[in-house]
Amino acid sequence: MQITYLAAAAIAATGALAKPRFVMYFDQWHKDSLPDHSVTAGVTHVTTAFADSVIFNSGTWYSPFMAPDQVRSLFDTGTKLCLAVGGWGQSAGFDAAAKTDETRQLYAKNVADTIKNLGYDCVDIDWEYPGGNGEDYKVVPNSEKAWEIEAYPLFLEAVRKALPENIELSIAVPARVEDMMAFTAENVAKINGIVNYVNIMTYDLMNRRMNETTHHTSVNGSLNSVNTYLERGLSPDKINLGFAFYAKWFSTEAGYQCTTPTGCPTALLENPDGSDPLVSGAITFEASTYAGKLEHAVANGIADEEEGGQWWWDAAEEVYWTWDTADLVARKFSEIVVPKKLGGVFAWSLAQDSYDWSRFKALQAGVRGMEQKQDD
Repeated sequence: MQITYLAAAAIAATGALAKPRFVMYFDQWHKDSLPDHSVTAGVTHVTTAFADSVIFNSGTWYSPFMAPDQVRSLFDTGTKLCLAVGGWGQSAGFDAAAKTDETRQLYAKNVADTIKNLGYDCVDIDWEYPGGNGEDYKVVPNSEKAWEIEAYPLFLEAVRKALPENIELSIAVPARVEDMMAFTAENVAKINGIVNYVNIMTYDLMNRRMNETTHHTSVNGSLNSVNTYLERGLSPDKINLGFAFYAKWFSTEAGYQCTTPTGCPTALLENPDGSDPLVSGAITFEASTYAGKLEHAVANGIADEEEGGQWWWDAAEEVYWTWDTADLVARKFSEIVVPKKLGGVFAWSLAQDSYDWSRFKALQAGVRGMEQKQDD
């Protein structure tokens, strides 16, 4: 059944946790076309990204890409301003920091000093793949990172202890079960008592390490990720469900006719050494990038109602496209966020939906519906 994003509020109002979080990442690479207050209204946390993970091993010299007061002006009064540390390909600083009690405490102190000095309200640790499967997995094999599994909660605990009590601590975590090495039931129990909330990156569920097509951010795929963390003991009120303001594309096997929503063989998407052969990628829903291939894909998009994903195969280019729509955002509220009683949602990232802000507005509508439930 098709559900419009305008109906998300009504759907969400059927039941959910009160006072949901609405977290919006704001990345340093996309800031030319920013939403006005009618779009950002209701956002509870804005998380600027990223501070390089390496710098806190030695000092506190992070310089924001936009002045904190200027960032705050884009949102409601009272919206919390957070700093994300790390990100994709930024594991080196965490690797060094987590090794000993001494290195953990030094790193934690430097992060805490930066947060206090710059006036942030929260810090988000984006050590996205502790234990392995990060950007460098072919250069540094997972076997050499196994020690990080035990060290990860110790590292988070050190950061928590260094921060003032009123400063929130969050983490960004992988959505693919194959990447959850550090998120064992034992570790999740520890993490649950350390962090304020957890951003599950329920997107990029298809990546260039795979050899057949699937949705990169489907309803069922997102639900599977959430269920895995719940089964391992993460409290639902700590979970934020992730949304992506970009589409992904993947070249399919030459000569293969891809006529199904998932399961088509791909071209070789990653070189043996882990490098990118540039036969896959992502395109944001920004006004500046929408026209052209992405616009063509969206115009021809097909809804996979069973899995809850949007897709299209470009026969001329032999390229598979996968993305989220406003209707699918609404479905995720009605089928995941509300029934699982999650604590909130987040998106990557602020300026990447500027073509029409439809996904952003769908999130806004869903969160408002959850808030209305609290008032009823």
